[in-house]
Amino acid sequence: MNPVQQHEALWAPWAYLDGHWQADVLMRWDMHGTLTQVLPGTCPPAKDASDKVYRAQGAVLPGMPNLHSHAFQSAMAGLTEFRGQDQDSFWSWRDLMYRFAARLEPEHLYAIAHWLYIQMLKAGYTSVCEFHYLHHPREGGRYRPSGLLAQGILEAASASGLAITLLPVLYQYSDFSRKAPRPDQERFLNSPTQLLYLLESLHSSHPLNVDRRYGVAPHSLRATDVGSISTLIDGLHSLPSRHPIHIHIAEQMAEVLACQELKGCSPVAYLYDNFNVDERWCLVHATHIGEPERQQIARSGAVAGLCPTTEANLGDGLFPAAAFLADHGHLGIGSDSHICVDWRAELRLLEYGQRLSRQQRNVLASPRQPYVADYLFGTCTRGGAQASGRATGQLAPEHQADLMVIDLAHPSLAGLDQSHWLSALVFSERAHTNPIRDVFVSGKACVIDGQHPQEETAFAAYQDTLSQLLDRA
Repeated sequence: MNPVQQHEALWAPWAYLDGHWQADVLMRWDMHGTLTQVLPGTCPPAKDASDKVYRAQGAVLPGMPNLHSHAFQSAMAGLTEFRGQDQDSFWSWRDLMYRFAARLEPEHLYAIAHWLYIQMLKAGYTSVCEFHYLHHPREGGRYRPSGLLAQGILEAASASGLAITLLPVLYQYSDFSRKAPRPDQERFLNSPTQLLYLLESLHSSHPLNVDRRYGVAPHSLRATDVGSISTLIDGLHSLPSRHPIHIHIAEQMAEVLACQELKGCSPVAYLYDNFNVDERWCLVHATHIGEPERQQIARSGAVAGLCPTTEANLGDGLFPAAAFLADHGHLGIGSDSHICVDWRAELRLLEYGQRLSRQQRNVLASPRQPYVADYLFGTCTRGGAQASGRATGQLAPEHQADLMVIDLAHPSLAGLDQSHWLSALVFSERAHTNPIRDVFVSGKACVIDGQHPQEETAFAAYQDTLSQLLDRA
């Protein structure tokens, strides 16, 4: 079931256009949900036009792209928050995650992703880059079709209305120097040839459209190697469209130290020594980088994919965001393991991490945009759009009509003038209702008055799935 409310246009008393609030804005889109007109200073539509022109009851923002997701991990939230050894770390968390992944069946993955994607929409995310590495049956062998789990992810996104860039993951080894994979990594493994075949079959069974894109994701430099990544990238030339390339990199110091010992340089330096890293690339986390690597990423035009709530939960560390933005670097945000599904919390924690490390306030701003929330919102919508390979992230002609409507009567916003709306939206963290009223993806109304049409049935299926999975613990 797809979102059913269809409109040809939207009128709003306020809309955020090119970093500024404009009054009385009419937006029109074509049959593909691509904006054709964005007209400030336009009179409200007549009441008899309401079937074709949606009259927004609030202020309109571009939808936020979510550039990094492992959908299945959302069902783990709350299950790893205990000390299992003298010193817990990312690596001990990973062992627990592998045990959870080993239980998943195709119907579980669909139910988890469907419910998660509805939650993303309600939070104002309008697209997701799904870093998908769960490929094979838990008993071993291959599914028929081989892309069964990937198809489930695509169908969950389509059912919810969320736009998706699916990133099948290349995973071959357990560590640098082609170390043999662990038994609990068997479900993740593919060769470059197998992954290209998977992509080719997905292009056939689930063709490209404005809300569906494909990319690739070499998992990390420790889980594959230069030759395999090169083969994978070279093979993309035979497939339609320009595929984004995402990779985990420099997330943990253990990875950085191992790369320095075995390769003689840092992971980021090793990546740039071997590949033409450009604006197609998204370097996920990139937490532990020095000044040369930071400047190299910024110069290349690649996106730094930050996931502040997950990085905090896993004890990863803090990305040097202030210096990176001063270098004119591109960044975006993702919810990664989904302990939090809220772009506002990601932006808030991104700024707060910099405040704590620098002992300053209002760090992530610029001379041209002194408001932190506005600066980060614009930066992350642009970076997320680049990482997803979709024309989104701004309300302008030739971009998708991906947007959210904010309730200006909400307690966190009531009485404020427009210069403070985004600040209050991001930095007002109180126990009250969601200020996001409506969400559109490519002109389709997915959330109206805070409700998604499928959330009750999707939540029931999710609850049943979680009961099954936890019974196996």
